[in-house]
Amino acid sequence: MNFQNELNTSRVTTILSANQQPVNELKELTIRSAFLHRDLTVSLLVPQQLSRLPRSLPLIVFQDGQDFEAIELLKTVNQLLRTGTLPPLVIAGVHANHDRVLEYGVARQADYNNRGHRAGAYTSFVVQELLPFLAAHYPLSATPAHRVVAGFSLGGLMALDIAWNHPLSFGKTGVFSGSLWWRQKVFGSEYRDSDRIMHAQIRQTATRPDLKFWFQTGTSDETDDRDGDGVIDSIADTLDCMAELERKGYLWGKDLIYQEVAGGEHRPATWGAIMPSFLKWAMDR
Repeated sequence: MNFQNELNTSRVTTILSANQQPVNELKELTIRSAFLHRDLTVSLLVPQQLSRLPRSLPLIVFQDGQDFEAIELLKTVNQLLRTGTLPPLVIAGVHANHDRVLEYGVARQADYNNRGHRAGAYTSFVVQELLPFLAAHYPLSATPAHRVVAGFSLGGLMALDIAWNHPLSFGKTGVFSGSLWWRQKVFGSEYRDSDRIMHAQIRQTATRPDLKFWFQTGTSDETDDRDGDGVIDSIADTLDCMAELERKGYLWGKDLIYQEVAGGEHRPATWGAIMPSFLKWAMDR
């Protein structure tokens, strides 16, 4: 595969002194996608002194990599690396652009407003272009259990969809305040919870992909409560999705992890605060 790419070495951020544990540095990469017909920016958190490290590093791929600064990801990762809480790893964050609502979603079906109709092309970029490029340039593990895909809000839905349909590429997925309301009908008299697209895909999939799942919601993610049961929709949609997974045979506490943040909002500050918990889970082999 022919990649056009460019490492922007002028924007490398390094935090390291001679007497500290090796830490990650932040780089930016540009990849030309044949599937999306555009250049994509990818933020990379890469260990320094790669030659000293194991030749089989774990990988996390985030959607909405443009939010890395807002969630203070580099600071969090390096704090955990210095204390030995995390192993050396590579983290990639794909930046979204103005087409985010078209490129993120569920690949098999756009929503009722045709949003997400390019999610299949975006998935192909991640699986067929980004992963091979990273594997060619960094010593990454090829084991699915050592590869994680994650995202925030609509990016969380996209991450779940990628993992569900590509379990040989990713063995774990993290969904922060996921847009699991994604539906094939507008809310109204004809809408049913069975119209939620991701829930239906899980229910209708004949196989049981070998995956592990981490879900996070905040009690202040939103205020909507469409069924009036006192539980906001983002929490209800997440718990219902997890119930679908449980019916497929996944086990709570083992395959399914749920973290509800009291007062947590639908914004980077909440996702950054819960990030250490996610990273520890993601790297627990």
